[in-house]
Amino acid sequence: MAGEEAAAGAGAGAGQLGAEGKEPGGGGAEGQQCIFCRIARREEPGTALLPCQYEDLVCFRDIRPGAPHHYLVVPVEHMGNCKTLKSEHIPIVKRMMEVGKSVLQRNNFNDLNDIRMGFHWPPFCSISHLHLHVLAPASQLGFLSRLIYRINSYWFITVSVMHVNFSLGFQLQAENVMSFQHFNCV
Repeated sequence: MAGEEAAAGAGAGAGQLGAEGKEPGGGGAEGQQCIFCRIARREEPGTALLPCQYEDLVCFRDIRPGAPHHYLVVPVEHMGNCKTLKSEHIPIVKRMMEVGKSVLQRNNFNDLNDIRMGFHWPPFCSISHLHLHVLAPASQLGFLSRLIYRINSYWFITVSVMHVNFSLGFQLQAENVMSFQHFNCV
């Protein structure tokens, strides 16, 4: 949220989301206005993309970091915010988490017990394009960042809690719930 505000002006005016949480027409005019779509298409020269092991995801530094390491992992294809996620999105969320962990390790941060990964819950996200916040070390979050990225608050939820709270938009079956429990994301 904090790092998205500067980009929000450029990304304002995104259209209505379809049933799958994607912009109608595969991005269309709305995708042209979405700052994260433009970053994913490499149309924002001021934003350096970090190495990513998946072609359907991009990773970059947050414009207003809340921690010494603060990255955003974003799907290349426009997807709605975390409230639009369904059980078929579990694989992409898992890959987003893998990318977050690997970018931390590539940047010499290996204490994966001192990280925070999560999503801002609408209406507390200023850009309606799915993006995972990856922050480390969580123990060094400042006062304001501790509020903005407060674990499982009304405005920021970790991936690990999404499988428990079915009202968040996931329609998980029992076998899919177990797949989220392999990650330590808080």
